[in-house]
Amino acid sequence: MEIGFLGLGIMGKAMSMNLLKHGFKVTVWNRTLSKCDELVEHGASVCETPALVIKKCKYTIAMLSDPSAALSVVFDKDGVLEQICEGKGYIDMSTVDAETSLKINEAITGKGGRFVEGPVSGSKKPAEDGQLILLAAGDKALFEESIPAFDVLGKKSFYLGQVGNGAKMKLIVNMIMGSMMNAFSEGLVLADKSGLSSDTLLDILDLGAMTNPMFKGKGPSMNKSNYPPAFPLKHQQKDMRLALALGDENAVSMPVAAAANEAFKKARSMGLGDLDFSAVIEAVKFSKE
Repeated sequence: MEIGFLGLGIMGKAMSMNLLKHGFKVTVWNRTLSKCDELVEHGASVCETPALVIKKCKYTIAMLSDPSAALSVVFDKDGVLEQICEGKGYIDMSTVDAETSLKINEAITGKGGRFVEGPVSGSKKPAEDGQLILLAAGDKALFEESIPAFDVLGKKSFYLGQVGNGAKMKLIVNMIMGSMMNAFSEGLVLADKSGLSSDTLLDILDLGAMTNPMFKGKGPSMNKSNYPPAFPLKHQQKDMRLALALGDENAVSMPVAAAANEAFKKARSMGLGDLDFSAVIEAVKFSKE
């Protein structure tokens, strides 16, 4: 099975590598072509444009940073639309809003291609370990044909129905995650300012009903003010913004998410956008000073 892969950021690189390790033929493209070099060393082929990847491969996956990038790769010169046609499948795993997914779906299917949106829950480590959660929607037959690849990339694939549902589910998941990270950050800072050990707080949380992999994985490095980017803060803030817009569309009051979004915006203004989203704790520390 040959798969095209567009976008080799933190996630795309790890996912492409997993496909190669499991015997898939992979053809890659990235806006900065030098990022393809490591994949080539492991057996990947490279094309100079998204259009050429689509031309070569029956199935192509995209993992891009935001709605603007996702649309650009499809609609710009030398983009996906120039070569998509009947018999080709396009799977966009970028985290975008439902409107973006619907726009891409309309364009792809209008040319005879098939489309699945498949945003993933999980960051760098789950991507490297093939432990992502895939939230797919769209063409059911394409989804089923792609299961062999999905099973390499993730531990579970959900089919959620019509295009837009995958995007909405991913935004809701990331909205909850961002809100939790803010509450967690406030707790760590409050413990420290109250003369308590934030390391002891982590131990207590890990033994109780609130234990979870995010607190356990992020807490120790947060206590050391160390934020290696598994999921960049700028992307988390983008997802909070899009989730709040989804709340507006559905008349759902989301004051907790809105407050969390402000903290992420503050952290971005402090120049922390490229660090891990757990660096939002620095905005909490700043507000307490």
